Amino acid sequence: MKSLAAILLATAAPTVATAQSPAPATTQAAPTYTNPDEWLCRPGRTDACSANQDATIIRADGTRTIERFDADEHPKFDCFYVYPTVSADPTPNSDMAAGPEEVAVATSQAARFTKHCRVFAPLYRQMTLVALREALQGKPMPDIRARAFADVKAAWEEYLAYDNHGRGVVLIGHSQGAGLLKDLMAREIEGKPVQRQIISLIIPGTNVAVPIGKDVGGDLKSTPMCRSNKQSGCLVSYVSFRADSPPPEFSRFGSVDQPGMTAACVDPAALDGQSKPTDAYLGAAGAGMGSARQGPWSQDGAPVTTPFVKVPGLISTRCVTAGRFRYLAVTTNANPADKRTDTIVGEIVRDGRPLAAWGLHLIDMPVVMGDLVELTEDQAKAWLAKNPPSPAG
Repeated sequence: MKSLAAILLATAAPTVATAQSPAPATTQAAPTYTNPDEWLCRPGRTDACSANQDATIIRADGTRTIERFDADEHPKFDCFYVYPTVSADPTPNSDMAAGPEEVAVATSQAARFTKHCRVFAPLYRQMTLVALREALQGKPMPDIRARAFADVKAAWEEYLAYDNHGRGVVLIGHSQGAGLLKDLMAREIEGKPVQRQIISLIIPGTNVAVPIGKDVGGDLKSTPMCRSNKQSGCLVSYVSFRADSPPPEFSRFGSVDQPGMTAACVDPAALDGQSKPTDAYLGAAGAGMGSARQGPWSQDGAPVTTPFVKVPGLISTRCVTAGRFRYLAVTTNANPADKRTDTIVGEIVRDGRPLAAWGLHLIDMPVVMGDLVELTEDQAKAWLAKNPPSPAG
């Protein structure tokens, strides 16, 4: 399997060779989502979203404890998750088979939400990494994008018809998945009765246009940015970069083209805008496909035996504006007395060098994962207070 960095080679330099045309799009029939195999995650079964979420907590003094994870056996709300661009299939649109890359990203990004909600995650014929490379070089991809959106729309409609039963739902996506959910919200949810069931829309890793100085408008007409954990029906969106490595001028992340608009940035760790340490859950071995491998987590070099690591107080985030860019600035709070590493991986790396234009795209969610999970619970409580279940439900 090619690495993410190799496939996205075109993003590393302003001038690239003409790419070959991708293989023909898959002719596989459109999914109906009536078949359980068309879902990456569904409640009540063993799949990517039931994977081990245990974490090793490493404190500043080097001491460690294991945090065991338990999913809620009777969750009161749902999460509908659409995964990012991960497919290494050779066709422009992926097939409907859950490969190791789809399973891995759902394990990293979606499974932890089962702490509070039922997770539904459809497989979909996404734009593959091969097609993404072509798109970044300027090749139009309307049919490929339309096919991916049609699948997500069909999965959403099937979920609403047969699984939702009036429950509140959080929409969660990253990168391509975030963009598809942004379109779903704008085209199929806003202004319709189903909008009242949306607890929140969590779509990091994509640009959402909002009017400068305002919380609502732009790409989404009636979904404001979240400003409180007691608010429901609102938006969480951001793109992340290291605080000391802001977006380069050629970056596609953190800016929008519409006059009078800026990219939405909502810090899940500090909805009030006050910077504070995040509740990160980071991959023990690194940030996945395309990432550099994570080095030792502490000075003693002790191994980590859990899939995830928590480093309380080590990472802080803050929404900042730099020129035309608005993004989530991520700071590692280096301290000579701290016995933990100061190096957290998260960039896409090629030939040992990070692709600066992508920032910390690979850890957009992990760097604030605990904050996101608890935010969904808090906002679900606020939604349920306004929408109590019927006696029969």
